[in-house]
Order: sequence, then structure tokens, then C-alpha cells
Amino acid sequence: MTAARTLRTAALAALPVLAAAHAAPVVSTFGPLRNRALPRLSGRGRPDHVALTFDDGPDPASTPHFLRLLDRRGVHATFFLLGTQAHRSPGLVREIAAAGHEIGVHGWLHRPLLLRGPRATHDDFARARDTIAAITGRRPTLFRPPYGVMSTAAHLAARRLGLTPVLWTCWGEDWTARATPESVHRTVARDLDGGGTILLHDSDCTSAPGAWHSALGALPRILDTCAERGFEVGRLGDHGRTA
Repeated sequence: MTAARTLRTAALAALPVLAAAHAAPVVSTFGPLRNRALPRLSGRGRPDHVALTFDDGPDPASTPHFLRLLDRRGVHATFFLLGTQAHRSPGLVREIAAAGHEIGVHGWLHRPLLLRGPRATHDDFARARDTIAAITGRRPTLFRPPYGVMSTAAHLAARRLGLTPVLWTCWGEDWTARATPESVHRTVARDLDGGGTILLHDSDCTSAPGAWHSALGALPRILDTCAERGFEVGRLGDHGRTA
């Protein structure tokens, strides 16, 4: 066997190992396991507090409605923005920041990280982070992956860029066409507990058209439920996340 063939054979044999290593963090997608074993990644915080987070914005058609509702209720939240959306609506990004909300990175494009290599992953995160920083004058430090699915390359890129990945402990399943305000509230309330992090969407750019209405309609009841259970609602930055 020639040296070239030996190297080619060894490389082919290593591919399954490399693929498994790249995809290993996908186990964190399973919520019950993540919540128990990876509290920091899940967004676990102090037991009297709940972090409220939104993904996929900003969207001029929907995000302002959420901002007005949060302002009326005196609540601050964390918005994980897509770089493409931020680039299209820089004024809305500044409005989110000026209202006292926290801004995190949701990537430049809403595409699965498992399908990207290390360089593409790093460049996507960096482009989104730098775009948001240029608009707000403040570099974001939090990151949430599209679909909540991490890869080894994503963990490495986030570390290099000073971004901390944060997922969630409960969500509203508000991205589907069948979602209603009642179903979103019920789904969030089922898994809601002190120290948890709620995921909702303030945009339907990656969801069923008009799906954001279900999240907006559910939000007052979600805030009321948190108050009834004695939980303060706020940003991840106020959450006192566990190590």
C-alpha cells in the first residue's frame, strides 16, 4: 500500500469519529437532560427570578408590539437577534437597547450549526456580533444557537468571540401555525419554575406566518402567572445564572 493510500484510508476511517465529536453537543438539545446536567447552558438562575427571552428578531412588523407591552408592564427582557434582521432594522435594534433590554446573538443566518464547519460557524457568529455592536455601541456577550442545537465548532467559536451560549428551560412552542395564546401560555406554565428561562419569538421570519401573534397574546398571562408564583421577571443579565 502506498503512503498516499495509507493516508487516505486513515482519513476515511477518522471521519466518523470527527463527525461524532462535531455533533456531540447535540445531546444538550434534550431539555430534561440539559436542565438537570447543564444548568448554566439551560439559563438557570436565582430561584425567585425568571428570565424572559425572545428569538429571531428584530422585525418591524412585530417587535414593536412586544416592546410596547413590556414597557406597559415595566419588564425588561433579553432579545437574541439575527444578524440579517438587525442589519435590515438598525433603528429597531437601537430602540430595543434604549428601552433597557438586553441583546444577545442568534447568529447571522438561522441555519443548523451541525451543517457548518468551524470557519463558517466562527464567521457567522462574528458577523452577527460585530453588526449588533456597531449598531448599539456595545458588544453582546450572550449567544443562542438556531434551533437550540450546539456543535463542538459552535462552542469553540463562541469562546473565541467572548460569547456565552444560553438555551432555555421552558418554551411556548409559539412558532407553529396551530399555536394560540392559550396553548403558548399553557405550554410555558407547565414547565415554569423559579430560576427558569422562558423562550418566545418576537418574529415569524423563521416560523409560520403570523405566529408571533400567539406569543404576544400569551405574554400578559405568562407575566401574570410569574407574578402569582412569586417570580420576578427580567433579563438574563439580572438572573444570577448558576455556574
